[in-house]
Amino acid sequence: MQPTNNKRYYTPQFSAFATISVRRLAWAMGVSMPAAVDTMVRLMPSIVDPSKVCLSCKDNTKCQGCTFRSQLTPQEQGALLAAL
Repeated sequence: MQPTNNKRYYTPQFSAFATISVRRLAWAMGVSMPAAVDTMVRLMPSIVDPSKVCLSCKDNTKCQGCTFRSQLTPQEQGALLAAL
């Protein structure tokens, strides 16, 4: 049995462009839209300089759970890209 998670997360409204694009990516990956977004977020440090993001951060209480703090190994990155 899964533990209940009563945390509430901010869920922004996506633009039509983003929604259409993520839906198609999810179809191509054979996963749900949230799973496709999670993959995109995990891959962001390979596109955006993590040090720039960390320098601009306004909430250092959640660094351990941030994708920019824990970079992927080349094997993990390869596995995520292979899912595309």
